[in-house]
Parts: sequence; C-alpha cells; structure tokens
Amino acid sequence: MRVVGVDPGTKSFDIIGLENGKIKLDLSFPSEIVAEEPSRIVKSIEDFEADLIVGPSGYGVPLKHISELTDRARFEMTLVREEEMKRIPVLIGLQKMIDEMAEKNMNVWFIPGVIHLPTVPEWRKYNKIDMGTADKMALTVLAIYDQAKRLGIDYSNVSFVLLEVGFGYNYAGAVEEGKIVDGIGGTIFPGPAYVNSGALDGEVAYLMGNIKKWHLFWGGASIIAAEKILAPEEFAKRLDEEPFAKAWEAMKDGFVKAVASELAVVREAKEIILSGRLMRIDELRKDVEDLFEELFGIPVVKQRGLEGRAKEAAQGSAIIADGLAGGEFKELVEHVEIKKSYGSVLDYVKLPLNI
Repeated sequence: MRVVGVDPGTKSFDIIGLENGKIKLDLSFPSEIVAEEPSRIVKSIEDFEADLIVGPSGYGVPLKHISELTDRARFEMTLVREEEMKRIPVLIGLQKMIDEMAEKNMNVWFIPGVIHLPTVPEWRKYNKIDMGTADKMALTVLAIYDQAKRLGIDYSNVSFVLLEVGFGYNYAGAVEEGKIVDGIGGTIFPGPAYVNSGALDGEVAYLMGNIKKWHLFWGGASIIAAEKILAPEEFAKRLDEEPFAKAWEAMKDGFVKAVASELAVVREAKEIILSGRLMRIDELRKDVEDLFEELFGIPVVKQRGLEGRAKEAAQGSAIIADGLAGGEFKELVEHVEIKKSYGSVLDYVKLPLNI
C-alpha cells in the first residue's frame, strides 16, 4: 500500500510517500514552485501511484474527500479574501493544485486543524481560529508516534508538550493520554516567530485600521533584527549583534510562555519535544534545551519521527494517510480521533466577522 502526505509550509512544500509504512518518496519544493508550476508537484504525487493522499489542508476542515470539497471549505482552508489572493501567489498555486488533483480523480483527503478535534474541550476554542493548522496537527500526531516508539509505551500513556519553531510560524501543542487536548497556533502565539509577529495586540490591530493577509507574514524576529527576512542560518550566526540577540530573546520569551501554558494543561507531561526548521540549527536548539531544562525540570528532546529530509509535518500527514487507508498507523489515527473531527474554524468566534 502506498500513501502520500503533503505539508504546505511557508518556505517549502514537502512531500512524503510511504509504502507499507516505510518512506519511499521524499521531496521538497520551494514555495515559489507552487506559485509558478503547481502541476510539477501534482505530477510528482501522481507518479508515485498512491492509494490515498493527504492534501494541503491549510487551517483544516473536518476530514473530507476532495470530491466533497465546497467553495466554502476551500475558503476556510486559507481564510483569504478573493481580492487578496493575487498578493500571495503561492495560494493561487495551491488552489490550482487542488483543481488539478480533482480533475485527475486522485484519492485526496483533507484533514482537520486542532480546533476541529473532539479531544479539544470546547471551552478552549472560543474566539479562536488558529489553535494549530492541519500541518501542526499532523506533526503532533507524528510526535505521539515518536514518543510511544522511543519510550516503548502505548499511545494512551503518551503525554508531552510540543514546541515547533518553523520558518513562518510557531506552534505549541498539548498531548495527554495520547490525544491532542490544546494548541496555540502561530497567530495567537505569545511572542514573535521568525517571520510572523505572533499574537497581535488588539490595540495594534485597531490602529492598523485595515489588516491584510500579508500582515500575518511579517513582524517576526528576522524583521525585528534586520527589517527583512534572512535565512535562519544567517540569523543564528549574528546573535552576537545586539538587534539579533534581542530578537532571539523575544522569541525565547514567547517559547517559555507558550510551553508554560501548555504544561499547565498537561500536568504530567513526560517531555517537552522540540520541532521545526529553527530547531534543526544546533546552536539555537541547544539554547532552548538548556533554558527549558532549567525552568521546567523535565526532559527536552528533539522530534525524530521517520527517517527522511522532509519536514515533520509532511511525515505526520503521510502517517495519517497510511492510517486512513488502514495501514500500519491505523490504530494511531483511530486513537487521535481524526475521523470524529467536526465543525468549522469559524464556529467559536463571538465577534463580528467581515466575510
């Protein structure tokens, strides 16, 4: 049995193909390719001849086949007004990818975000949308598999807090008894990400007057330090410069607050798990590990997942695809209750929306 998982990241689109639970396809495309040549990515997926594909799901929808995807569901996956699409070419490419996969009758499924899961109590969802996009949910599922395998325990005994430090956004997730019970997504994260500003002060939003989608891709540590987006590796090399040191301290302060919040939810967490592009930079990860071990007094580990170059979220999406197809990870997918996902990302907002 062959399956594919896709991670539509800010910097790259990653694709993992599994055959009987083992990686057989491992590809990464710069996001520019999605904008300019979406058919190239679709062909790479098609050539693998997968039985089931987990497609790029954005903010997520309750588990849904591509044939069931309505215009409303597509909007909820991106939350971008049509008139703004042209300013974000990668999203146009993403829509073209979905159109092409539908035309080819590919067996594509779209998966939920954290807010859609029945394992997250409803009272944690009010006035939120971004509790973790579908790719963050997928990498959390991968982390559940990771801890169970490393520690030799059942899924029901898995408990941790996950911190993902990506190129665009940060995320913290809470897992108890092997189920996702909370999440702090990038646009409500308490501190700057590398590109995104993190939680936006309501007074700042008011004074901005007319917030555009591209504003959610700005204001983070790289912009704080250099007023432009640098490669994270260059950022890490310049921490002895005051603007970079201060920007990194701002990021770490957000990490601490987010992890502390989730440790208050998961009171018997076995570990803090670190994931994401910036945590692959040894100097940055070691700094965070030392900080967390001093503050929280529990093991801090790097997410392992499957072997492969592709990002953790792509691996998690492939695991979910395998489980949905009845493969090796069926028990895991059943345990995290993805098939019971429900509702809309907008269901819990109690403020007036202009959509």
